[in-house]
Amino acid sequence: MTRPAFLLLTVVACVLGTATAAACGCGVDLPLALGAMALAVLAHAAGNVLNDLHDARNGADAANTDGIFPFTGGSRLIQTGAVSEQQTAELAKALLVFLVPAGLLLAVKAGGGVLLLGMAGLLLAWAYSAPPLKLVSRGLGELTVALVWFLVVVGADYVQRRQFFVIPASAAAGFALMVGALLLINGFPDAAADARVGKRTLVVRLGPVAAGALYGLLVLGAHAWLAASVWLLIPPMPALWGLVSLPFSLAALAWLLTHLHRPQQLKPALALTVVATLLHGLGMAWGFAQMARLH
Repeated sequence: MTRPAFLLLTVVACVLGTATAAACGCGVDLPLALGAMALAVLAHAAGNVLNDLHDARNGADAANTDGIFPFTGGSRLIQTGAVSEQQTAELAKALLVFLVPAGLLLAVKAGGGVLLLGMAGLLLAWAYSAPPLKLVSRGLGELTVALVWFLVVVGADYVQRRQFFVIPASAAAGFALMVGALLLINGFPDAAADARVGKRTLVVRLGPVAAGALYGLLVLGAHAWLAASVWLLIPPMPALWGLVSLPFSLAALAWLLTHLHRPQQLKPALALTVVATLLHGLGMAWGFAQMARLH
């Protein structure tokens, strides 16, 4: 139900943020970095559990018989009777109850900015699927998750640097665009079921053609931003290692545009998007790590 494979996105975001701090000569407090990563992963897990709970309550997952597991359609543990809605709610509550004092302890160790970032992240994770906001049903899901992972990268840097800085924000922006594109393409196989239960995601609102064009703008924009930001001398040149993801994004885009009206054939594009997103973050992190070795 926590969708462990997708928690890798948060691990990569934390690695990227830690690497941006190290590249600037801030050093790496490894226990603090690992603690921050563990909390971010647990927060991501809590968000996934909340999403399963509310998609069960609004009927989206029950109506979705065409999801492409494990990418879309939720964990389906409630729908198969493996767990109840009450047990799911209790798991989400347990994760959140643990996160609050642990986040306060991290803030004591790393500074008050972590508390602000954590509170914002948890608020967005809750508002993503829970009423009354239900941002994903209002076509704001992609923006919400992009903001959350932007905060994760910036937060991982802040834990080491103890202040906000433009370089991690620049790296976080590109990674956030890739995460937003990942959520967008995951909405294609679920669109018919979402529309039936009134869950008006961005794909439902725009239709497949416009949503496919938006996906292209997001992934190409992420890579263009990385190149432009290096040209503007914001991150150092080695950050261009993030462009290693471009061939995978282009392949995913080509597959998506070819199968726009056959969403059940999009599994290769979904997998390529996941790979591209992870490689984009890891590539940038590798580049920043090479800079850190010079200090």
